[in-house]
Amino acid sequence: MADSARTPHATGFPAEGRCSYYVEKKKRFCRMVVAAGKRFCGEHAGAAEEENARKRILCPLDPKHTVYEDQLAKHLKKCNSREKPKPDFFIQDINAGLKDETEIPEQLVPISSLPEDQLENLIKKLRKASEGLNSTLQDHIMSHPALYDALNDPKNGDSATKHLKQQASILGNIEKLKLLGPRRCFVEFGAGKGKLSHWVDIALKDAEKVHFILVEKVTTRFKVDGKHRKKNSVFERLQIDIQHLCLNKIPVLREGKLPVVGIGKHLCGVATDLALRCLVETYAASFEERNEEPLAKRIKNDKTEKEINTLAKEGNEKNVPEKWTPVAGIVIALCCHHRCDWRHYVGKEYFRALGLGAVEFHYFQRMSSWATCGMQKTSFEASNITTKRKDNQNDDSEEHDEGGYRVTDDSSESLSGLLTVEEKKKIGHLCKLLIDQGRIQYLQQKGFNPALQYYTDPLVSLENVLLTALPIHSSQKQLLNR
Repeated sequence: MADSARTPHATGFPAEGRCSYYVEKKKRFCRMVVAAGKRFCGEHAGAAEEENARKRILCPLDPKHTVYEDQLAKHLKKCNSREKPKPDFFIQDINAGLKDETEIPEQLVPISSLPEDQLENLIKKLRKASEGLNSTLQDHIMSHPALYDALNDPKNGDSATKHLKQQASILGNIEKLKLLGPRRCFVEFGAGKGKLSHWVDIALKDAEKVHFILVEKVTTRFKVDGKHRKKNSVFERLQIDIQHLCLNKIPVLREGKLPVVGIGKHLCGVATDLALRCLVETYAASFEERNEEPLAKRIKNDKTEKEINTLAKEGNEKNVPEKWTPVAGIVIALCCHHRCDWRHYVGKEYFRALGLGAVEFHYFQRMSSWATCGMQKTSFEASNITTKRKDNQNDDSEEHDEGGYRVTDDSSESLSGLLTVEEKKKIGHLCKLLIDQGRIQYLQQKGFNPALQYYTDPLVSLENVLLTALPIHSSQKQLLNR
């Protein structure tokens, strides 16, 4: 900020041409430009003597801003917070899952307020439920030639390099699963600026009939999808909560019936469960219910299943016909388990089989933050980080490594006598693993072959687990072709 803008504030006067209203919360004058001959901006005009005759009131649609009372009716017609017509692909709570009122826990105390014996009992339940689970995942840290130039750009800062490494590894894993190809639709959940889809498009080069659907519930600045003008790929952005998204109502999927590849980079907590249900229940299941045969499936190979198996045994695996599936694959980088929600969680059946329910899930998802928050930060530092993240939500800070700081009701001081920092980290990782295992079982029951793996180094991102899934027939064919 220029010295000319700072000096008047320091001396108790507003800058020239700026609003004279002193914002007590910010300890400075409002910096909005005022009209000629006015002392106050439109927002603070009510404070001026000459504007006393006109009263400003809170907007009933969004109390974060005010409006002249005599102009309310006109304002409501154009307010950005007004309810807009719902698109065809919006179906209220279609991916929310069933709500069982008897299982939703009442107001629960924060972990920091739990009696020591209750906390110990929760940890015992966690360890018992986690017995037999492999807590050490395989490393699938990869890269892709599409990002080589960007990765080696000397202008990159640390943040840009970290994002590029993650995008390169996700792209490498997508290719390894043989999901990079023509005539398909990539649906990026929690798309943000759309950079993951951007790199998928770069990697596909001139592949035919590729469609990208970028799903993001908030308005996003500095989007990159608008830069793509290739003839063979189309980018479509949907501003909608995944909870209400019905993919088979989207024209390109309803009419073209392209196989879908679900992708995402750092899909926060509950958003992962909503995305999985959107793909494998709402979308894939709709074809089974209608008993439809998509266009790609109509050109059928007449070989029977027995003949296919015979060909495979004889070593002619390349002749095995490809079976069409609505969802060709899923590749999602997981994140922020502390933001999961029992109602929307897809692994309820898995938890119940272990003798666990909504209460245990609530505390496990809260404790999952211990895996990434470090526990040594003070509450003051935590609040500062949260504030900075809110202020910079449209910059390159798409990372969620500080997820644990959002759990502001869990004081590390109250647990210092019971658990060490290292023990808390291990417990946090167990909580994340158990929650993810419920997702794995869910996908298995839906006819997929899922897997968890590390896709990037923890020095690049503490949220470094990738969930992948292929339809069972596709994964079997991959095994045959090895």
